[in-house]
Amino acid sequence: MAKNHKAIITCAVTGSIHTPTMSDHLPLTPDEIATQAIEAAEAGAAILHLHARDPKDGRPTPDPEVFMQFLPRIKQQTDAVINITTGGGHNMTVQDRLAAPLKASPEMCSLNMGSMNFGLFPILAKYDQWKHDWEPAYLENSRDFIFRNTFKDIEYILKELGEGCGTRFEFECYDVGHLYTLAHFLERGLVKPPLFVQTIFGILGGIGAEPKNLMHMREVADRLFGDAYQWSILAAGRHQMGLATMGAVMGGNVRVGLEDSLYLGKGQLARTNAEQVAKIRRILAELSIDIATPAEARALLGLKGGDLVAF
Repeated sequence: MAKNHKAIITCAVTGSIHTPTMSDHLPLTPDEIATQAIEAAEAGAAILHLHARDPKDGRPTPDPEVFMQFLPRIKQQTDAVINITTGGGHNMTVQDRLAAPLKASPEMCSLNMGSMNFGLFPILAKYDQWKHDWEPAYLENSRDFIFRNTFKDIEYILKELGEGCGTRFEFECYDVGHLYTLAHFLERGLVKPPLFVQTIFGILGGIGAEPKNLMHMREVADRLFGDAYQWSILAAGRHQMGLATMGAVMGGNVRVGLEDSLYLGKGQLARTNAEQVAKIRRILAELSIDIATPAEARALLGLKGGDLVAF
C-alpha cells in the first residue's frame, strides 16, 4: 500500500440499501441529498459518494435528471471530490447505471469488482409497517437477486467512463476474489495506478465484518498491488466505526455515511451524514491521524480535477 500520512474520509450519503421507513434522517430528495452532502464536506469528508432517489417515494433511481438537481449545487458549495455510483440499485441494467456518470463525467465513480448475492431481505423482520409499498418488495427481491458485474460489464465501464471521460474509480471489493479480479485488469493495463481500493465488510453475500478478514484483505491487496494503491475501509451497520478505526490505525483511509450505516452509536440513529463524518474525524484526531483535504485526495488518487466535470 502506498504510504499516506493523511487519511481520506469518504462519505456515502444515501445509497440504495436503506429505505425511507428505516430512518427519517435518510436524505431522499435532491435538496436533502445536496444539503447533507455539503454538511458532510464541511465536517471533513474529502470525497462524497452519491446515489439518487426518486423524490416522490425515495426509491433508488438512475435518472440523470435527478442527479443533475443536486450535483451542481454540491460542486458550487464544496471543493469535495464528487464520486457517483455505477452500482445503482436492484434491476438496473449496466446502461441504466452509467446514464448519470456518462452525462456528468465526474472525477470519480464507484466500480464493483464482481457479481455477487447481495442480501437485504433479513431487514424485513425488523419492521411491521412501511411508509411505501415498494420497500418490502424491494428487500424481498434481494433473496433471488444477483448483483451483476461481469468481466464484460467491467470492461464496458472502464472503456466508456474511464477512457471516455477520464473518470477514475473507487474499486469496491466485497470479497477476496474481487481483489484478484482487479489485479487481472491491472495486469491487462485497463486500470492504472494509483488504485483506490475500497474493501467492504459485512454485506450478506460478501466477506464478514471481522478483524481477521480486514487483515487478510489488506495482506492480499499488498501482495497484489504493492505500493500502487490507496486502501480504504467500509464496514456495514454496527461494524462501521470499529473496522474503519482499525483500518485507519493500519494506515488506511475510511468511508462512513448513511448508505453504510444509519446509526451514530448503539441504538442512536444518526441525524445527518455530517455526524458520522465528525465522529470518525474525532477518532482519527485522538489517534494523531490527520485527514486529507480534497486537494490532497485528488493528488493521492490522480484525479482530473473538479474543473473538468460536466456539471
